[in-house]
Amino acid sequence: MATTKNTKKPQTGGETFTSLQISTKNADAAEMEHKLHLLYLLQQTDSKIDSIYLLRGELPLEVRDLEDEVAGLKTKQAAIQKEIKDIEAFIADKKNEMEERRMSIKKYEQQRNNVRNNREFESISKEIEFQQLEVQLAEKRANEGTKKLVEKKEELALLVEETKGREADLEIKCKELENIEKETEKEVQQLQQVSESYQEQLDARMLAAYQKVRSNVRNKMAVVTVVRGACGGCFNKIPPQREIDIDESRKIVVCEYCGRILVSSRFAEDQNQESEEKPAKKAAKKK
Repeated sequence: MATTKNTKKPQTGGETFTSLQISTKNADAAEMEHKLHLLYLLQQTDSKIDSIYLLRGELPLEVRDLEDEVAGLKTKQAAIQKEIKDIEAFIADKKNEMEERRMSIKKYEQQRNNVRNNREFESISKEIEFQQLEVQLAEKRANEGTKKLVEKKEELALLVEETKGREADLEIKCKELENIEKETEKEVQQLQQVSESYQEQLDARMLAAYQKVRSNVRNKMAVVTVVRGACGGCFNKIPPQREIDIDESRKIVVCEYCGRILVSSRFAEDQNQESEEKPAKKAAKKK
């Protein structure tokens, strides 16, 4: 069933099949058919590469997310470790302060024993009282710091365990991805070489248009065949006269709804026939 028509053409920017359609109106028929066939073969090859990458599914994204998560957890660990060091330094400072003030108290007590009048006695007594209060305050702050230190160490321990768990998950995902990449590496390399050979045979404008449209459609299909009288990309109906032009392969015909280039379905039929003949030829050679 045809989808709802949308007369707005895609804005791909730069070179497009639409601009090529205008500039190649008077091109040689045989040469144009060859170029269209090359474009179709390039699309089929790139689609095979896409399907292999699709086998990896969400693994590359999962690996990237886990890497970011582990990095974030380690950053948190570093921040907490710094807090712990700062708290330890604070506690040590308060303990030193307590010791210094206690020494001051002893000194003042000795001075108080040698006073000559009540006024000096009261003044030194007040100083002793002040130092005792400061000792109590420093002790209170040190105890608060100790309590906070325990909490931070517990938080760090939990964070370390969480990080280890996420690192283990990351290692598993990396191995899965590595195995898939190893299994498909040779095939991808072969297909990429085939893709590059087709690209070398196309002129720069046509290749730029292909890559531009391919990057702007969700399924990366820039070149499609006619399927039951409709565009194989957006499934909108094609007028009979345009379908004849497509089948003759004498010029570039672009879908007016999605901007993809339309090629004859016989390209697909020829490719299927060639695929069927290859195993038969191999079997004949073995005999």
